Amino acid sequence: MDSLNIANVEFCLDVFKELNSNNLGDNVFFSPLSLLYALSMILLGARGNSAQQMEKVLHFNHIAESSGPEFKDSAKCSQTGRIHSELGALFSQINQPNSNYTLSIANRLYGTKAMAFHQQYLKCSEELYQASLQTADFEQSVEEARKTINAWVESKTDGKVTNLFEKGTLDASCVMVLVNAIYFKGQWQNKFQERDTVKSRFQLRKGKSVTVEMMYQTGKFKLALIEEPQMQVLELPYVNNTLSMIILLPVDMADLDQVEKQLNAKTFHEWTSPSNMVEREVEVHLPRFKLEIKYELNSLLKSLGMTDIFNEVKADLSAISPAKGLFVSKIIHKSYVEVNEEGTEATAATGDSLVVKRLPIRAQFLANHPFLFFIRHIHTNAILFCGKVALP
Repeated sequence: MDSLNIANVEFCLDVFKELNSNNLGDNVFFSPLSLLYALSMILLGARGNSAQQMEKVLHFNHIAESSGPEFKDSAKCSQTGRIHSELGALFSQINQPNSNYTLSIANRLYGTKAMAFHQQYLKCSEELYQASLQTADFEQSVEEARKTINAWVESKTDGKVTNLFEKGTLDASCVMVLVNAIYFKGQWQNKFQERDTVKSRFQLRKGKSVTVEMMYQTGKFKLALIEEPQMQVLELPYVNNTLSMIILLPVDMADLDQVEKQLNAKTFHEWTSPSNMVEREVEVHLPRFKLEIKYELNSLLKSLGMTDIFNEVKADLSAISPAKGLFVSKIIHKSYVEVNEEGTEATAATGDSLVVKRLPIRAQFLANHPFLFFIRHIHTNAILFCGKVALP
């Protein structure tokens, strides 16, 4: 699973940096795991240059035989390539039934009625990704198709992700639409008490501030103190220590730019490594926040190098359908997160520069200015969600 986890982190940070540069000063929130999972459904049916571009952007190109042999060579979905079976195994590990959190990923491909699809592709996307391909009458009944898709997503995300496709976002020219939404709800291992929540100032850029509901608790948590760039890294576990939230909080709010500049798969691994995260008594001040953000990702994925699948002439999705002219019309990703006293409800340096200083017995973690956060699966290190809180 190591190579897949590296791909997950690298893809996560690539997407974060693109979203962050396009939305300067704004909140950012998405699910790299959900996107990786959804895009891999398309990769399953991509061939030639389209597949190579996807593998490179998803960082699968260093995983041997990622997209695998042609379907016609094998009736078994398990032989479609190592990456697809690994992703299925990773997701089943994370999405354990009866666990103390709810995780629901809603993935579905909607294809135009005018197109025939390979039965083997339909069979394997169902078997490997629990995702069926639905036909939609984009040509004659695009509004009805839009409402059907939105209703399905809402039902899969406990009503949190609504109106994924707004009126006018789909039209008669749509050929294939990838629907991707995720919902997560988890409880903190150590809950914050509502009686301890107070109104407090949260510093924004340019000297401005807003009033927020600041939660508070004291307890034993893993904390790292990074020298360069100067920041604290706090881990807040959810019930049963299966998932946790990692928060990167710069010492000075202006230093968030430095954290973002130096953030890559290697530094993230170092900053959050068990050898640096020391358990100690910490006084935690964390604002309540709720983010609900939707992105249309066609242009972002194109800028990362995934261009052909969106091009009617160049797209090679020949393992999905024998028809010519099949391409991806739209990729829309919407995620929702709410962090409160109970927990989270969500729907997305070198060794020697890391020094644990001798501090007072109790450390203070005061998140009263912008910070980054990640929700990850502790056992596999997979990042489920990534975000930036610029304005709670």
